[in-house]
Amino acid sequence: MIQACGLCSGYWDKEVLHNIDLKLSSSGFTALLGPNGSGKSTLIFTLMGYLKARKGHILIRGKDLQEYSQPELAKIIAYIPQEIHSEFDYTVLDTVLMGRYPYIDFLGSYSEEDYRVTENTLSQLDLLPMKHRFVQQLSGGEKQRVYIARALVQETPFIFLDESLSQLDINYQLEIMRLLKKISLDQHKSILLISHNLNLSANYADRLLFLKEGRLLYSGSPNELMQADKLSEIFSVPLSTSLNPLSQTHNIIYP
Repeated sequence: MIQACGLCSGYWDKEVLHNIDLKLSSSGFTALLGPNGSGKSTLIFTLMGYLKARKGHILIRGKDLQEYSQPELAKIIAYIPQEIHSEFDYTVLDTVLMGRYPYIDFLGSYSEEDYRVTENTLSQLDLLPMKHRFVQQLSGGEKQRVYIARALVQETPFIFLDESLSQLDINYQLEIMRLLKKISLDQHKSILLISHNLNLSANYADRLLFLKEGRLLYSGSPNELMQADKLSEIFSVPLSTSLNPLSQTHNIIYP
């Protein structure tokens, strides 16, 4: 479990997060939602130790975040950023293999176990046929599967994703959400996804977190929180919802 208590965080002289109390269990699919600038990325960066909390504390498996080294944290939390830029183009195999960095020896060499884990993960995500292709040759959805594979080979109980759907067509968005749901169920991992797509999040995530102006306003199931009054409060615009007959989850409807 990851637990934040009275968490405050920010950049330079600006405090972004205010008194956040939060628990992430060791399994399940959670979507982190809220208006632009509400502090979603700041929260993830602080939970990973990229940003130091100004107040409050973060416990990971009952141990204070500050007591972990970066290599230790890399075996607990894998992170997929919104955009991944590289000076060089690598093959799918090499890109996924990089996720084994917490386990390589002091000489920087990959072991037989690193290659075994990587090959198995490529197989699970249907990436073996393209393992020798360069990542920049792939479609947006294929790239996201590669980056998810790279996170999976870290063999961490937690995976954080920062707006990984924002530049994908709807077919790839559905593919990635189904994949994340399957990973959370089959591999018992805890997935935290920042998203701006409320309906997709409601249909696939087990739990929703809503931030506004650096405060955690709501935490609960999709059907508890996908209500017109709550959504209108969060996004400061009148919104309506209706029950999706396929998912049996409330979704936003548009006039």
